[in-house]
Amino acid sequence: MPNKKYEEVKSLANEELLQQIADNKLRLQRLRFNHSVSPLENPNVLGETRKLIARLKTELRKRELSK
Repeated sequence: MPNKKYEEVKSLANEELLQQIADNKLRLQRLRFNHSVSPLENPNVLGETRKLIARLKTELRKRELSK
């Protein structure tokens, strides 16, 4: 059974994927900086954001290879 999060990623257009990747990379950078200054309440957010970026990049690459 496909993952619900992955299904959401599959429904995005290529431009939306690129925008989401850029937004989440910026978010991850800010989270890392904030975490180094003072610990985050939930540090698992760092890993979740990294995984989301990976899902987005995987879908983009899959589309590139299928062309």
